[in-house]
Formats: sequence, structure tokens, C-alpha cells
Amino acid sequence: MGDSGEVTATNLGGPATKVPAVITLVFWSTKLLTTAMGESTSDFLVKRFNPVAAVGLGGLCLIGALALQLRSRRYVPWIYWLAVVMVAVTGTMAADVLHIQFKVPYAVSTTFFAIVLIVVFVAWQRNEGTLSIHSIYTPRRELFYWATVMSTFALGTAWGDLMATTLHLGFFTSAVLFAAVIAIPAVGYWRFKMNDVLAFWFAYVITRPLGASIADWLGKGHNLSGVDLGDAHVALVLTALIVVSVAFISVTGQGERRLSSESTDAPS
Repeated sequence: MGDSGEVTATNLGGPATKVPAVITLVFWSTKLLTTAMGESTSDFLVKRFNPVAAVGLGGLCLIGALALQLRSRRYVPWIYWLAVVMVAVTGTMAADVLHIQFKVPYAVSTTFFAIVLIVVFVAWQRNEGTLSIHSIYTPRRELFYWATVMSTFALGTAWGDLMATTLHLGFFTSAVLFAAVIAIPAVGYWRFKMNDVLAFWFAYVITRPLGASIADWLGKGHNLSGVDLGDAHVALVLTALIVVSVAFISVTGQGERRLSSESTDAPS
């Protein structure tokens, strides 16, 4: 790995992916941290500032982060995870503003974002013939990847709030429920040879409401079945943990792998 943290053709060879190619427990823990951090940060911002203005500012930051990611020639951990963090914060704010500002019920927004995600998956599959994260080495595939990521965050936000508030399960019970659900792809892949692409995206979707439920449980007041640590404090601690995790990923090179000619899928 070069000084910039980029995966180079010299040390890996073959086409370079723009996203993590090796999925480890560190990847999933970092992903879970970003979902929780996005929830607590969004809740703090939309309550402290004008919600529409907060979403607009978040959108600008998201565009900047995605521009860095799309311009990068290879997977660079800090750039990739910065983009994920900004998707988490902005996607959460957008989903929350639909409910808070425009009074869209969580059941409606959950259904809407689920349809959006399905449409993105169908378009991606029809155009590229694969949904595998191991084939993200063309601009079009990367655009499909990030469209999917943004859809999963918006869906997960609405779904988590639907379970915790509309269905009155509370944040802790929702977190336990989603932790049980995320075990399905984990056990399915590990023990029952579940399709790896299906298992990955199944787990990826569930990490969002799981992380959000944990963040809400820690940050919200006792009157909302929370621990009452405060959204700002939770966001700061989670941000620090994300920085440590990404630094670890950068130093150890986790997520990097050469794509052999057998493992790549030619663009259609």
C-alpha cells in the first residue's frame, strides 16, 4: 500500500475495486458504527437547526465526499468511509425530515424506500449482470453501488423508526429484534451456503436499523425508553470510534484484495 493509502497495481495487480473487496468483522463493526453515528448526528442537527437547512448542508457535504470517492482511482479507506458516514448522516436526515417536516408516516416512507431499493437492484442487475461488490471497478457500477448504499440507509432509518415508535416496540427491543434478524444472513452464509451476494446485501440493509436503534436507545431520554446520554455525546463517541477503526483498516490494509481474471465480471 502506497503512502496515500491507495491500493496500487504494483502490490495487487489486476483491476482495482473502488470499495472494500474483503469483508471482515472490522468492516461490519465499522459499518454499524457509521449507522449509529449517522442516527445520533442527524437527530442532533435536525433538532438544533432548521431541518431543511440541515439536510441541505448535509447534502453539500455528501456531494463533496462522493466526489472524492468517485475521483479516486482505487479503494482508499478514509475516503470510502467518509462517503459512508456522509450517506449515513444525510440519508438519515432526509428520511427524518419526511416524517417530521412533511408528516409522512413511517409506514409510507418505509414502503417507498423499499421500492426504491428494489428498483435500484433490478436496474443494476439488468445493466451489469451482477450485484457483487467484488466487481466495483467501473464508474457505472460504482454509481449503482452508491445508489444502493443511499437507498439502504434511507430504508433502514424509516424501518427502525417504524418499529420503535409507530409499533411502540421501543429502541432497545427494536435493537434486539434487528440483532436477531441480522443473524439470518450470518448463519445462512456460514452454515447453509447462502448466496454471498444475497447474504451481504441482506446484512447491509439490517445494519442500518440495528445501529440506529442502538444509537437512539443510548441517546434518547428515559421518557422515550432511552438511556439519556444525549445525541451529541453519543455522536462524538461514535465518531471517535470510527476514526480509530478506519485508522486500523488503513494501517492493516483490511478490505484490499487482488481481483483475478476469474473473479471479475466484464461490463455489459
